[in-house]
Amino acid sequence: MKFSKKIHKHSIKLSNLSKTFLGLACFLLLLPTTSQAQENESFMLNLTEFTIKFGHNTNFTDGVKKWNKCYKENNGTETWNVWNRIQGKGNVYVLSARMNNWAEMDKSDEAGKACRPVAMESIIPHIESSEFNIARFMPDYSRKTDLEGMSIIWVSSFKVNNSMVFNEVVKDVSSTIAKKEGDNRGYWYSIMGGEGADYFVSSPFKDFADLDKDVDGVWKVYESVHGKAKTKEIRERFNAALEDALSYTYTLNSELSMN
Repeated sequence: MKFSKKIHKHSIKLSNLSKTFLGLACFLLLLPTTSQAQENESFMLNLTEFTIKFGHNTNFTDGVKKWNKCYKENNGTETWNVWNRIQGKGNVYVLSARMNNWAEMDKSDEAGKACRPVAMESIIPHIESSEFNIARFMPDYSRKTDLEGMSIIWVSSFKVNNSMVFNEVVKDVSSTIAKKEGDNRGYWYSIMGGEGADYFVSSPFKDFADLDKDVDGVWKVYESVHGKAKTKEIRERFNAALEDALSYTYTLNSELSMN
């Protein structure tokens, strides 16, 4: 994964989010609720990124709708969200699903198995590539409440060279934000394995207009609490621990999601 550094007023620095699918039998067998609610602080996210072949978007989305219909008709119970990436190369969708532990990957989904022919005929042919990641939620640094009506997320990913320092800085900054604003701004995750980013934070927004709001950047908020000298010191520590960073914006596709 190639990273490029960027800055945005809603995050410390910006960014985004590997086991290739052998078949789309796994595609929508992706485990329970994608809600951000914090009933289980130790939950994990199952994340699958699909790059769609050029000119095949309608075929792909129609195929997923067929699969969803089949899944419901076969009394499927699992849920997931599908997000469409806005920036960057290619046409990318990310399917996210929540699981409480690794053992849930042993589960068998009979409804998903029944719908495999639909995936093989109507979805797989339109996918150029896929990438698989698992991330663990970091409750100590994260937002405690859901944003009602959320339809957009700004995902910032970080490749680091010193996890201890990175976590110390994020803990310090996030606790400052929470104390000043009443809650943190995003949901933090550590990526488990793979070869890309090590951490990412997902910041929710109701709509694009929400992105236009004049909000102080996190460093400005930190400075208002701790002063310029401490802010300069903590930013230098953060930059030293950060190897690279990138970010993408995603919109929720409710028609392709299963909730």
